Amino acid sequence: MARSPGEGNASPSASLRGTRETLSDSELESVGSDSEINGYVAERRTDRYGFLVKPESQGEPQDDLPVEVLRQREAKWLDMLSNWDKWMAKKHKKIKLRCQKGIPPSLRGRAWQYLSGSKVKMNQSPNKFIELDSMTGDPKWLDVIERDLHRQFPFHEMFVARGGHGQQDLFRVLKAYTLYRPEEGYCQAQAPIAAVLLMHMPAEQAFWCLVQICDKYLPGYYSEKLEAIQLDGRILFSLLRKVSPVAYKHLSKYKIDPILYMTEWFMCAFSRTLPWSSVLRVWDMFFCEGVKIIFRVALVLLKYTIGSSEKLKTCQGQYETMEKLKAIEPQYMYEGFLIAEILDIPITERDIEREHLIQLKKWKEEFGELQYKCPSRMHGSKAISDSETASHKLLTHSPSIILPPDTATGRKNKKHEEKEQEKQKAKETKEKEKQEKERKKLKKKK
Repeated sequence: MARSPGEGNASPSASLRGTRETLSDSELESVGSDSEINGYVAERRTDRYGFLVKPESQGEPQDDLPVEVLRQREAKWLDMLSNWDKWMAKKHKKIKLRCQKGIPPSLRGRAWQYLSGSKVKMNQSPNKFIELDSMTGDPKWLDVIERDLHRQFPFHEMFVARGGHGQQDLFRVLKAYTLYRPEEGYCQAQAPIAAVLLMHMPAEQAFWCLVQICDKYLPGYYSEKLEAIQLDGRILFSLLRKVSPVAYKHLSKYKIDPILYMTEWFMCAFSRTLPWSSVLRVWDMFFCEGVKIIFRVALVLLKYTIGSSEKLKTCQGQYETMEKLKAIEPQYMYEGFLIAEILDIPITERDIEREHLIQLKKWKEEFGELQYKCPSRMHGSKAISDSETASHKLLTHSPSIILPPDTATGRKNKKHEEKEQEKQKAKETKEKEKQEKERKKLKKKK
């Protein structure tokens, strides 16, 4: 008789720790209290991402791009977004490379929508979010969502005010999802995902992006039994043997279930673990390449935290190992180091799918059939695009930045328009000549 997958295992819904912020607990208590007036917090300094920081805070090392390089990248991304179908069909490798370099901050929100296919999804159902937003919702979920609102990035200027516009939009997005997917309802790990999206786009766009993440990128992660996340924990552990045999043997020795350390990493897509610049770079690649990126980040962190005999001297036991994995050394999470390591990890979609089949077979032998039937996972933007090719015509382009004609991309677009006009004129001239010949032939016959 197959036993329940929950038996004998630690609960997969491990407590979600707070984000890596720089304010103290006493300062957190004042956030969202009498220090606010109409949602505005006076005399508070924020970093480039909108997080509140102490005046003396140094923050993480920043790899600032020269302004000229940033402007060039913006122009390239604007060109891609304006001709998205062609780029996806013929130059996806170039899109992938540009996502690995990092999406320009000014275009990140739009790029995520195009990469995830949420732009198409929204255009297919233009009034759906408005309809869901106007509905009351299930009180069972509303109460839980309400309790979670103030826990999502409380040090970010968008969510600092209790009942402020950020928390209101977060409530709307999460409530709408419970109505859109009543069989799933709400999972706490969806809140930080939705909050990150809201930092980059309006509520309606964030809702559809959340739908794509839950349906295409991480299907089954947020269902009641959390079976998909448990399966991915097994896949991660198996892949670790290839990447870091030392870490694999150590975790095996102390029988540390992957669910104990990877649940928050995967379900929150590292949004509550990494420094913010690293979170954004990881998400840029995640939207393009899919869950492979999440696996690679986890493997990098495990490799550099417990992947050498020197590191293991300080964690001889389950408790010590878990404490080490909860407090990963900052140098392994900084943007420059982490991104280079992610790109260097030799784990592919094929590796993940092959291991998925192996672990699924073992699961069925041990527990029986999966209780929640989730759709197949899509490995990134190309797979999503190919599955919805016919829908791409629904993309309407309304660029948020209009390039003047004297910029490189502006000149390119102008030349393209002129060429198209010339082609049209030549076509019309040819048609007129043809008609004139036909008229002369008829005249001769008469």
